[in-house]
Amino acid sequence: MALIKFPNRTVNSDVVNPYVNSFFDNIFNDSFISDRLVTRVPAVNIAETDKAFKIELAAPGLQKSDFKINVDKNLITISAEKKEETEVEEKLYSKKEFNYTSFTRSFSLPESVNYNDIEAEYVDGVLQVTVGKKEDAIVAKRLIEVK
Repeated sequence: MALIKFPNRTVNSDVVNPYVNSFFDNIFNDSFISDRLVTRVPAVNIAETDKAFKIELAAPGLQKSDFKINVDKNLITISAEKKEETEVEEKLYSKKEFNYTSFTRSFSLPESVNYNDIEAEYVDGVLQVTVGKKEDAIVAKRLIEVK
């Protein structure tokens, strides 16, 4: 007879078999799997200023040439694709690794967008897309005097 020690867990009456649950927790919480699932879509910040909309996309490790930005009617689509292949050959073995990264993000644009004033810049792993507003959409600020 073998004795197997399992980690101490609190008793949960909803769980039919806590050992099966523990097994699946270990699989789905594994850093290899969870890192791959989390990093598929880059984080995005969207801000609005008086004269433009700013979209910031965190995509480190890419080149400017990896990005593709398309505007179709009121939809802007940002995508990137990068393929890497490394091969190491030694006396007794050869090792070949493939790395493929791709993503696509789409955003709806409001009617106040000036389609001729869209710029993109990639600096330090962050893609920043600036979408200008039409002149009539820029609200003039003024102080209203109370009488």
